[in-house]
Amino acid sequence: QLVESGGGLVQPGGSLRLSCAASGRTFSSYAMGWFRQAPGKEREFVGAITWRGITYYADSVKGRFTISRDNAKNTVYLQMSSLKPEDTAVYYCAARSSSYLHTLANEYHYWGQGTQVTVSS
Repeated sequence: QLVESGGGLVQPGGSLRLSCAASGRTFSSYAMGWFRQAPGKEREFVGAITWRGITYYADSVKGRFTISRDNAKNTVYLQMSSLKPEDTAVYYCAARSSSYLHTLANEYHYWGQGTQVTVSS
């Protein structure tokens, strides 16, 4: 029901925009989150957005990543800029059946399959 796209290989300092398209239900009233998981590491919170557009980011991406949503298209975006090698991970979008965002993965009820982002020269 959640499908991420837009991942790929990018050089350090580059930009990439991920999309998360929802289907099967309307997520316009749900809080949406982005998480990532690097090899050998636990899944970590990247950022989240409420249905009203209020955002919150992890310190590691603050000022470089921006989350937005288009409720009419049932789609959430993650704009990533000034990418670093340590941003390399599989990125997942998730939906929480609540209007309040959360930073914990187990508070989200729906997950996409993930999209690989590799930052390397």
